[in-house]
Parts: sequence; structure tokens; C-alpha cells
Amino acid sequence: MEVYLAQPRGFCAGVVRAIEIVERALEKYGPPVYVRHEIVHNKYVVESLKSKGAIFVEELSEVPPKAVTVFSAHGVARSVEEEAAARDLPVLNATCPLVTKVHNQGKRYIGKGRTLILIGHAGHPEVEGTMGQVPGPVQLVQSVEEVKALTLPADTPVASITQTTLSVDDTKDIIAALQARFTDIQGPDIRDICYATQNRQSAVRDLSKLVDVILVVGAANSSNSNRLREIGTEAGVASYLIADGSELNPEWLKNARAGASAPEILVDDVIEAMRRLGPVKVSVLPGREENIEFRLPAQLAAS
Repeated sequence: MEVYLAQPRGFCAGVVRAIEIVERALEKYGPPVYVRHEIVHNKYVVESLKSKGAIFVEELSEVPPKAVTVFSAHGVARSVEEEAAARDLPVLNATCPLVTKVHNQGKRYIGKGRTLILIGHAGHPEVEGTMGQVPGPVQLVQSVEEVKALTLPADTPVASITQTTLSVDDTKDIIAALQARFTDIQGPDIRDICYATQNRQSAVRDLSKLVDVILVVGAANSSNSNRLREIGTEAGVASYLIADGSELNPEWLKNARAGASAPEILVDDVIEAMRRLGPVKVSVLPGREENIEFRLPAQLAAS
């Protein structure tokens, strides 16, 4: 069996930073450390951090007084920040810097008197955080149809921002619809879109030209992982989302070459599961090199 590994794959710089913040906090302050929402949408990572003493909660009311608290990579609303400050909780902010950049861009647009439109998925924690950071009403659109349904006059000064984990390809039709709908529009800056999302989606499209089956190794509640699987399917390749090697169905691989993408230890686990079915030849596709690193919060940088 031939296995092609997508390149790049695995964690982006924002996720690496978020995980390191929790790990360093545990080392510096000792367990438990409370994390509001899953630090990243990956069961393996969450369970690993739980085993080290991290406790994941959905609301700050679940955090005891004075307990070290971490905000997840997805970002939080201002109301959450204010609640933490009112309770005097020591907070480490693991919000991805690219998400923070979008928050700041949205604030600038509102400050200029523009009506803000956010391209994103309703209910996603990043979207909820962004809408809660911007000091003004935000119109959320998820499709071209929702753009057409907006009741704003065509000459309304508007600006658009995007959920960072949507790629340029994911948003181009919605952006075009907004530009056709409004005569005075600014944004979005495509540089605000997560480089890692775009790179991994491009890698799956490259992979789809070579393989009969694509295995996306990731979490079922990860929008990124689900989108990678969808891209493989859209390219006409049988594509499956699995958490690890235990979920590999041998029937998928009969007379097939497979592609894999995701956290390296889980990719290795899937490959080992394949080896139990027969000989495996592994190749890594050429792709973009990612060398981006984000700085840790000052409280942890020297620890």
C-alpha cells in the first residue's frame, strides 16, 4: 500500500502556542489550571492536557476563586474578559494572534462608523468571541444567499472581516457577493485569513490528484478537519475523518492508495494500523514550509 502524507500537516503556530501556554502554566503554577473551552478542537490534545492537570470548563463560573485560567485559541468575548477581571482571576490568554488581529480590525471599522459584516460559522467559538469583542452590532453571513438577504441599503458604508479558519477559497464567493451588493465596502484583508488553513486545504487538493482514499486525522468537532474531509470529497476522492488508528476501516483501503493529514503522533498511529493490514510505503508530498512562531505571554516567556 502506498501512503502519501500531506505537506504541511499537523498543528499551526497558533495551536502550538496555545498548547504550550497550558503546559507551561501547569509547570509554573502547578495543577489544576482551568481552561475556558477546549484549548483546541482535538480530543487527543485535550485528553493529554487533562492527564497533566488541566480542567476544561465552558463557563468562568465553574472556575474557583484565584485559580489560574486560560482562554482558548479561539478567543473570547469582552464580557468574558470583564468577568475574569471582576473575579480577579489570573488569566493567560491563548487566543491565536491572527484571531486577535481580526478583532482589532473589526474594532477599527466600527470606529470609522461602518456597519460590520462577519463571514463565519454561527455558533463557532471564534465567531462568538469576535462578535463579543466588537463594540457594535455585527451582521453574520455564512453564504451567498445570506448576503442577498441582508436588508441594509446598497449605499450603506460597510466593512467585512472573516473567521480566520475559513480559507480564501471558502470565502471568495461570499466576498464577491458582498462587493456586488454594496457600493461602499472595505475588507476583508485576506492576510487575516489563517495561513495554515489555506496551506492545508491546498495540500489536500494536491493529495486528491494522487490517491484513491484520503484519511483526515482529526477531531469530529473540528471545523478545520471536517472542511478538509469535504474538500477531498468535493474532489471526487473517498474521504474519511478519523480520530486515530483505532477508527481505520480496512474496507476503505482495498485496492487504494491513501493520504493522511494531522498531528504527527496520530498520523503515525494510523500508519501503524495500516501496517497491520500489510506492507506500507510512505512518501511525503512536497509543500509549503511553515516557519511561523508566535510569542508566549510575558508571564510565561521566561519560565
